[in-house]
Amino acid sequence: MKYIKVKTYEELSRKAAAVIAAQVISKPNSVLGLATGSSPIGTYENLAKACDNGDLDFSDVTSVNLDEYVGLSTDNDQSYRYFMNKNLFEKINIKMENTNVPNGCAADIEAECKRYDALIEDLGGIDLQLLGIGLDGHIGFNEPCEEFVKGTNRVTLDPSTIEANARFFASIDEVPREAVTMGMQAIMQAKKVLLIANGKNKAEIMEKAFFGPITPKVPASILQLHPDLTVIYSEN
Repeated sequence: MKYIKVKTYEELSRKAAAVIAAQVISKPNSVLGLATGSSPIGTYENLAKACDNGDLDFSDVTSVNLDEYVGLSTDNDQSYRYFMNKNLFEKINIKMENTNVPNGCAADIEAECKRYDALIEDLGGIDLQLLGIGLDGHIGFNEPCEEFVKGTNRVTLDPSTIEANARFFASIDEVPREAVTMGMQAIMQAKKVLLIANGKNKAEIMEKAFFGPITPKVPASILQLHPDLTVIYSEN
C-alpha cells in the first residue's frame, strides 16, 4: 500500500488525476472504474483540463461506475449517471456508449446485478478503480455488515450514509434508501486501486480502514489485501 498524505484538496485532486492520467497514457484502452460523490470532483476537473489541452485521450477508454441509486432515472439530477455526465463524460472525448453505470430503474434489479458483473468480466476486469470512502468505511455502497459481499448487489443504505448524502438533496426524505453497488470481487480484482479522501472528519475511519483489523464492519479495510493500492488523503 502506498499511503500519501497531502496538505490540500487541490493537491489531492492533482495527484489523483496524475495517477489516472498515467494509466490512460500507458494503456489507451483502459477500463476505468469510477466513483461519484464530492471527493472526485476535483480529480475529474483536472482530467477534463488535460483532455481539453490535448494531453489526454479518452477515445478508447471504457468506464464502469461503482453504483447507482435505486429508483432514480438517468435524467434525475441526483442520479449518478447524471453526475458522471455533467462532471466528466461531457467534458472529455470518451464515447458515451463506452460509459457504464448500473441501472437503478431496472425492472429486475437482481438480473441487473448479474448483468453488470458479466459486463465487467467481459471487459476483462478493471484496470484502475477509483474509490472514495464513507464515514462508516463503506466503498461504493458496500455498507458495514457481517460479511464481504462478492458480487454487484442491491443494498439498503445505512442511516449515516443517508444523512451524509442528504446535503445533495432538498431534504433527507428525498434521499433514496436503496442502491445498486459493485461488489468486493470486481473491486479487489482491479489491477490497481486508487482511494481518495479529504476532511478531518475522515481521519478516524482512515485509521481504522488502513491500519486496523480487516473486517466487513469496516468494508474498506479489505483493501489492505490489494497488491497495488494507492491512498491519497488530505485533512483539509
